Amino acid sequence: MSNVIELKQQIVDEITAKFQASQSTIVVDYRGLTVAEVTELRKQLREAGIDFKVYKNSMTRRAAEAAGLSGLNDALTGPNAIAFSNEDVVAPAKILNDFAKKNEALEIKAGVIEGNITSVEEVKALAELPSREGLLSMLLSVLQAPIRNLALAAKAVADQKEEQGA
Repeated sequence: MSNVIELKQQIVDEITAKFQASQSTIVVDYRGLTVAEVTELRKQLREAGIDFKVYKNSMTRRAAEAAGLSGLNDALTGPNAIAFSNEDVVAPAKILNDFAKKNEALEIKAGVIEGNITSVEEVKALAELPSREGLLSMLLSVLQAPIRNLALAAKAVADQKEEQGA
């Protein structure tokens, strides 16, 4: 009997560690997905470096409380799967949201972004953000605009001086 309790405690400790280490955690209800759809979802998440697992709700609740995320317990009803991402904050939200648009059976229930519990709407808003590369290119474009305008103005002044001198 004590072996079973020790095994469950190890699982709770594992989930707690994942909650604490992850930048982004998304809880989804996968009821209604076929095996092929779940396999495709797992493949997409694995390629992005995201850990996607199904745990018992009772163990997940204990782990959430141990990690200081007891507000997450409301979402832990029914069959749930949890996506943990240690590197990218946006990737799990983006992949799961895109997959949910194609497969209505997948339902995003809640999330934890950098230690803060978020609602479904906040997870979906995060998923709609451009990728990191897209944001960096937008920033670069904004930074280049004044220099580009200065170069164009200098060229116009030089052209005007040439016309006056000729």
